[in-house]
Amino acid sequence: MQRRDFLAIAAAGAVAPRVLHGLGSGFPSAASAAGSDPIDARAFHAMRRFATTSFGRIAYVERGKGDVALFLHGLPLNGFQWRGALERLSDIRRCLAPDAMGLGYSEVGEGHSLAPADQAAMVATLLDQLGVKAVDLVASDSGGAIAQIFLARFPMRVRTLMLTNCDVAEDSPPPILQPLIAACKAGTFVDEVLAPQLQDKSRARSKDGLGSAYTDPANLTDESLEVYLRPLTTSPLRKAQFHRYCIGMEPNPLVPIEPQLRASQVPVRAVWGTGDTFFAKSSPEELARIFPKFRGVRRVEGAQIFWPEERPEIVAEEARRLWTAEGA
Repeated sequence: MQRRDFLAIAAAGAVAPRVLHGLGSGFPSAASAAGSDPIDARAFHAMRRFATTSFGRIAYVERGKGDVALFLHGLPLNGFQWRGALERLSDIRRCLAPDAMGLGYSEVGEGHSLAPADQAAMVATLLDQLGVKAVDLVASDSGGAIAQIFLARFPMRVRTLMLTNCDVAEDSPPPILQPLIAACKAGTFVDEVLAPQLQDKSRARSKDGLGSAYTDPANLTDESLEVYLRPLTTSPLRKAQFHRYCIGMEPNPLVPIEPQLRASQVPVRAVWGTGDTFFAKSSPEELARIFPKFRGVRRVEGAQIFWPEERPEIVAEEARRLWTAEGA
């Protein structure tokens, strides 16, 4: 396997369409529609809380009051991915963004399974700990698989579901992740792929690095790289847990729950970047086939898989529209 293959994969974790033109090359202004303070790395670390659960100490951030919106991140990211959405939606929701087990700042014991089904069980336990009965769920990338499993297992706990580019039943894990999973089985991926990008951040923003999952790699700042990759490289345990997270994506976790998803009465909206090179371009149509209350797709022209971090105003706009339309 070529170095380029490793680096390119590192990022993935690996109603009629509405098309946006003129996708910007930088982050939007820090000022948000909700008027709340911007969340930079320092604020993100200061906001972090831990819930002690049977799965370990689960890291999460929250902002706002009222009904809960839960945000599930992708691979190899953490809750920092959703900072712009939290800024813009905390006026109408209590926004929660946890770190998955094996990613981010959650502290999990060596023996715990990190497979998607166990991640969904952890989310349910975290919500119990926080006294949350039901959520509006927003998810991206591998977090989208966890969200669908959570919906299948705990249907009464989900009011609405909004998915950005993520796994679907016929594309989980996507074929492009096979070299990544093989490297994780060999125990080499963190040291050979992620750690070098943390040491040389310009390398991360090259066409072969983590920045390949961004519409504009310049949006992957040094600050973001530290937040995302540093905790994954701090110890042999954390490296092994990252590898186990990726290995746990096999076998396909979504095909077995398709009957439950087909029976779901939860409204589902897709917001999809058309530049995504990781997931199948037919994925929104697959979601429409599966979910009875599919509420259509908005396509973000030219946007790569991690566009929600770059364009949080779109996440906020679509979330508000979905929640208002469904009376959630």
